[in-house]
Amino acid sequence: MPLALLALAVGAFGIGTTEFVMMGLLPDVADDLHISIPAAGHLVSAYALGVVIGAPLLAALTARMSRRTVLIALMALFVAGNALSALAPGNDSLLAARFLSGLPHGAFFGVGAVVATTMVPPERKARSVSLMFLGLTVANIAGVPAATLMGQHLGWRATFLGVSAIGLAAIASLALLIPHDRGSLASSSGLRGELAALKSLPVWLALGTTVAGFGALFAAYSYVTPMLTGSAGFAEGDVTLLLALFGVGATAGNLLGGRLADHSLRGTLFGGLASLGLVLLVFPLLMRAEWSAALAVTLLGMAAFITGSPLQLMVMEKAAAAPSLASSANQAAFNLANAGGAWIGGLALAAGCGTTSPALAGAMLAVLGLGVASVAYAVDRRRVTPSAGRERLVASHVPEGSGALQH
Repeated sequence: MPLALLALAVGAFGIGTTEFVMMGLLPDVADDLHISIPAAGHLVSAYALGVVIGAPLLAALTARMSRRTVLIALMALFVAGNALSALAPGNDSLLAARFLSGLPHGAFFGVGAVVATTMVPPERKARSVSLMFLGLTVANIAGVPAATLMGQHLGWRATFLGVSAIGLAAIASLALLIPHDRGSLASSSGLRGELAALKSLPVWLALGTTVAGFGALFAAYSYVTPMLTGSAGFAEGDVTLLLALFGVGATAGNLLGGRLADHSLRGTLFGGLASLGLVLLVFPLLMRAEWSAALAVTLLGMAAFITGSPLQLMVMEKAAAAPSLASSANQAAFNLANAGGAWIGGLALAAGCGTTSPALAGAMLAVLGLGVASVAYAVDRRRVTPSAGRERLVASHVPEGSGALQH
């Protein structure tokens, strides 16, 4: 694998750290800015909104630019957003800075995935994407805990300055390791061409699979802390270590999914979604003891992230004329899954179905994801079958030995 993938992973590590660290810093931010914790929670939403808006918009607007230049510019915007977060004098300015920080998130992963796949042979495309995503999963093991500790001891502003430093390291890595390119895709016709490529039904079915599949994860993961403390009996101080186990599982699943998808993209996707549904289905049973709860959290991360690189690659293949935009749109779909899954899991809790009910809601979303993926598979087969039939029909009308089919 090319060393340039390391530069993409460093950028992904910084993005993953700033995305998830806010959850651990909410009490500190709320106390310092004299706002309530629910009001501070809007800072998480502001970042997610930036991702959803920025992912397709920035990818489309930069379609004609050198991908190397785009990646460096996106990371510079990331550094600016986090530096402004550290310097924000009040809640409103911090909300704006968090929104700015989220804008380059999706486009970086989208364009980065395209760059990663162009640097390896076709049989290693999924593995190259999984290595870029490795930075995101490792962030949950090391980056978020370290940044949270930094915020607790040095103040939350120091955390965002530290993340800015990671962004600067990523810029240096990208400039040093990413090869120069001529920029736009040969098949691209600018913004109009990029947007036209998203009109395809298979592309939207692939994006729908992402929303349902990762919505299943976030329906449960958003409420994993009350599950661990209320059902499994863990102390609140143990939750950080258990969330690191989730990161370990996610890292293993990400690497495994990349390898398997290079052999069978659709088989890995179906197997991953089925595994995720099964883990979520037995989640309430595993939450009855501490050892099995720790195992459940690890398996949840592994089963969910097995599907990460297959989903990314499938969307890119369905929109071959606009892979950067489609790949970035898939990152927006991940964030919609985050918000939607958390909302559906919250409905299960509000309905009084029990502490572990969000996991069962997630299992139903995993089944929905399998259903959407099955429809996508049927559509693909229907598109291939008529063309194959036409080829057989033409062949049957060509006189033997005419040589017409040799051309």
